[in-house]
Amino acid sequence: MPSALNSFVDLICDREKYLIPAKTIEYSRLVLADTLATIVGGIAEPEMQSLIKSDLPLGEIKILGTDFRTDYLHAAFLTGTAGTFLEMDEGNQFAKGHPAIHILPAILSISSKAKVTYKEFLEAFIIGYDVAARIGLACNLSMKMHPHGTWGGVGAAAALARLFKINSTRTRELLNIASSLTVATSRKTMLEGGTVRNTYAGVSNQMALMSLRLLEAGICGENDGIKSVFGSVVSTYLDEEKACEKIGERFEINRNYFKLYSCCRYNHAALDCLWHLIENNPELKEFEKIDEILIESYSLAAELKDKNPKNTLAAKFSVPFAVATTLVNRSSGVNDFSNQALANQKTISLCQKIKVTENPKYTEKLPDLRPAKVEVIFSDGRKITHSVETNRGDWQDPYSTVQIKKKFESLTSRVWSQQKCNLTYNNIMKTDLNDLGYLNWLG
Repeated sequence: MPSALNSFVDLICDREKYLIPAKTIEYSRLVLADTLATIVGGIAEPEMQSLIKSDLPLGEIKILGTDFRTDYLHAAFLTGTAGTFLEMDEGNQFAKGHPAIHILPAILSISSKAKVTYKEFLEAFIIGYDVAARIGLACNLSMKMHPHGTWGGVGAAAALARLFKINSTRTRELLNIASSLTVATSRKTMLEGGTVRNTYAGVSNQMALMSLRLLEAGICGENDGIKSVFGSVVSTYLDEEKACEKIGERFEINRNYFKLYSCCRYNHAALDCLWHLIENNPELKEFEKIDEILIESYSLAAELKDKNPKNTLAAKFSVPFAVATTLVNRSSGVNDFSNQALANQKTISLCQKIKVTENPKYTEKLPDLRPAKVEVIFSDGRKITHSVETNRGDWQDPYSTVQIKKKFESLTSRVWSQQKCNLTYNNIMKTDLNDLGYLNWLG
């Protein structure tokens, strides 16, 4: 059986053996742009503004969307945290989590110290994503844990090793150190609206950078931290054969998904059904005449059944609220999960009419598919229904580049001018891969 640790070290360090295809490098630009947008959009949230104004050390690294500068450790924490606030960061259905937001903040905050080209920066992003996602898809993470802040930290460490061209011996040590700095995350935070959950990715990015500092100081980890932590501590097993499947041939970033709805991915299949019904049934404008909405989905989605979410995070992890706010506002964007949206009594009343249940046959289709069925029953007895096999936006049913660009503009325009939005997007998508000044767009 192959060792995941050994295979990851080879993937990171052996550039001749593992060549990253040009199409993957080009695709990573889109993932970079989308992740950057979630960071810039999230920095506008009041909690993030309060954090920036708190007693943080001053430094050289500018926080995206602000004029504030801090050291690279706090920069990684702030940007990683901001990128999860809006619940619009990309993800990977096989890893069951969000790799990119665990990788980008770490390498962005310190990349000015690495004399690399834009291509080398993107390759580090891709490799870090791959390592993170492969651990996620191969381990059986405890259902009591939130995936943020777990395997993503090892992925960020892998990206740093690639970025700084660290040799194989030291790369192995770096991954072992990073694995021991996994955050003890709680799944309950997302269900109960505990916004500390939004910091998990930030802490994970910070810990990856701390791992690099520890390595340089001569501190070491255990012999195989990945197998130990993700095989018996936070997970009941690590399928190393699965972790190494088609390594260097299949890059997990190509199997990612993008989000256009500002809520948990588990809501999206039901929302895809709902949007189909809205577009084909004008009578849904009169949502007051709805008697009941029955939703069937897979187990993870059926868990999100809170009809009275206490804050915006809890709302983003509630299928009833996601469906209700979409019906009332005809939108599933950032503003539809705001405090103002939570105060809308029409939405809350509609939430009480929505019932979410698990369909075991749908659960069996995970992780390849994410099915849902929505049935709307009107007070006069009429019924309309629609079902989907999987979410829009994943690798099987992707959103267009135009849609991703519109999302970029929508999120970044919360703090940037339209000119800044356009310039940054174009720089990310069009900068020459051999450019050494590729971070100029950070401004």
